[in-house]
Amino acid sequence: MEFPDPPWLNQFRASTNSFLSQYEPLTLLLSPLFALLLAQILQSFFLVIHERGLKATIISFVMSSVKLVPGVNKYIDAEKQKIVDKLQASGNRDGWKTELPRSGLGNKVLEQMKDEKQKDVTWQGKCSGTVYIGGNEHEGHFSLINEACSMFAHTNPLHLSVFPSVVRFEAEVVAMTAALLGSKEKTSGGQICGNMTSGGTESILLAVKSSRDYMKAKKGITKPEMIIPVSAHSAYDKAAQYFKIKLWRVPVDKEFRADVKAVNRHINKNTIMIVGSAPGFPHGIIDPIEDLGDLASSYGICLHVDLCLGGFVLPFARKLGYPVPPFDFTVQGVTSISVDVHKYGLAPKGTSVVLYRNHEIRKHQFVAVTEWTGGLYVSPTIAGSRPGGLIAGAWAAMISLGFEGYLENTREIMEASKSIQKGIQDIPELFIIGRPDMSIIAFGSDVVDIFEVNDVMSSKGWHLNALQRPNSVHICVTLQHVPVVQIFLKDLRDSVQTVKENPGPVNGGFAPIYGAAGKMPDRGMVQDLLIEFMDSSC
Repeated sequence: MEFPDPPWLNQFRASTNSFLSQYEPLTLLLSPLFALLLAQILQSFFLVIHERGLKATIISFVMSSVKLVPGVNKYIDAEKQKIVDKLQASGNRDGWKTELPRSGLGNKVLEQMKDEKQKDVTWQGKCSGTVYIGGNEHEGHFSLINEACSMFAHTNPLHLSVFPSVVRFEAEVVAMTAALLGSKEKTSGGQICGNMTSGGTESILLAVKSSRDYMKAKKGITKPEMIIPVSAHSAYDKAAQYFKIKLWRVPVDKEFRADVKAVNRHINKNTIMIVGSAPGFPHGIIDPIEDLGDLASSYGICLHVDLCLGGFVLPFARKLGYPVPPFDFTVQGVTSISVDVHKYGLAPKGTSVVLYRNHEIRKHQFVAVTEWTGGLYVSPTIAGSRPGGLIAGAWAAMISLGFEGYLENTREIMEASKSIQKGIQDIPELFIIGRPDMSIIAFGSDVVDIFEVNDVMSSKGWHLNALQRPNSVHICVTLQHVPVVQIFLKDLRDSVQTVKENPGPVNGGFAPIYGAAGKMPDRGMVQDLLIEFMDSSC
């Protein structure tokens, strides 16, 4: 038995058909498709605004439109090239070899290398960070690690059965580093493990890759996102690009520490990890690792702590009585740590360590290949072959110095840092950025152009780091600076006075470029400048 449609339905059907009858059938067919397309365009537009912000999106659109005007793009490219040429530090490459010499030089090549080395700048005591070992490069600790590296220059830990010596050295470097960062404490879980890498960037890359894959296995996250404070190292940007991870940048608080509330606001179902630094590279300030650990634990996500600078200072500074907040595996929620041995660990360049709370996480770092005709293959880090000489050099550095050696080095570095900090505070035109926790002191000025001050310091032989947001400069204090603290402060006072009395760009200086880059609203153009510079430099 069939029931008739209700009157209201018949009336609705009739009115709808009457309304639609005035349109062409093709129009009725295409309208939903156009509506769907428009909805997708609007969704993409609002997504871009959400990711980049309204201001950045508008600026990008305007600049893209302006570049369509005939001649504008050519003019912009020419101006960019002028800046790139000015940034070029290596000068022209006349005389650089482009092919093998017909006849080899034999041992005479060493004399040529010595001649080339003489062209390097005088770095002893004059560079922010850069060289962390104190003294002369021909004696003492320098000489020791050079000999250690030379002794094992031919080795490669990829060949486990051939070079068990460097395999042992790596395992012991990792274990000794882990012990400094809480592996012996019950709260660490007793499973801290890791590997040596080529540097802090590789350590961070591996930690991010491992966290991504671990969270995919644990929570099924296939569109990974990570959250970093604006002060976090640029290696996270590299990791995001390499491993296809959406990167969210959050502001720091008034003390230039990671804003935990801002981090919390960005966490969602796709978040795989958050990040803290101890300390951060720009200002030498330790993020609130405990608060970040609580956040990571509550959401069941990873927390990586960047200890590339602090790993071989903070444990000893704490022992010396300096106020050091918790930063290592004793903090619940910390799942991985990166720490450079080639900085304050005083090991040869190219040595870092990445550590994990347990083996379950670290297993996602490894790459195992079963179908290669060359045999079964497994590799722990990004590189396959690795220089055993550097591993040996790191082991030699740690064993030769021992706990007491690092303790004394830290005492000297922290005392020098506090002296420099006080000296800068005594210069009325300058102010310290935040409250430095370690040996990096950043300073700015509301009176003089800080980049011009940096240029004058450069003319006196100093190599400091220029920072942005806010415009500032920092010095990363090493053992090289311990004997020259007062020289640095005098040169800084004199440089400030020079700029105050004679403001304006220094001939050959980079202040105008840094200043312009900081004010340039189109960050894509700044990015293009950096890429052009790198492409012409290597």
